Amino acid sequence: MREDLRELLEAAEDDLDTARKLYELGKYRYTCFFAQQAVEKYLKAYLLYKTNRYPFTHSITKLIKEAIKHDRNLEYLLEVKADSLEDYYIGVRYPPLIKVTREEAKEAIGIAEKVRILILKKLSMKHS
Repeated sequence: MREDLRELLEAAEDDLDTARKLYELGKYRYTCFFAQQAVEKYLKAYLLYKTNRYPFTHSITKLIKEAIKHDRNLEYLLEVKADSLEDYYIGVRYPPLIKVTREEAKEAIGIAEKVRILILKKLSMKHS
């Protein structure tokens, strides 16, 4: 596997792991931020794999739309509402802060885990 792709996937895995740990600590806003970061990196890894590049954006919606151009099955990401994580990139860190409940944080992790499984499958990688 090429080094930049491996590093991007490693960073996505770290972000998802961080989201899980922050959830356990009751830090729900940052749980959502790191879930968003993980999804962004998984999508960028997929695009890097398919096209040798990825857009310099933090928009999950834009990344999903770009990924769908290469595989219509990735419309599933819209079905699981992966694009709903987009607002957490800024909204949980800068005023006016988004209020995040425990349930919303749990949902964000669940979405990120679904994205992870699908993208790793598309990259033909183990997703344990």
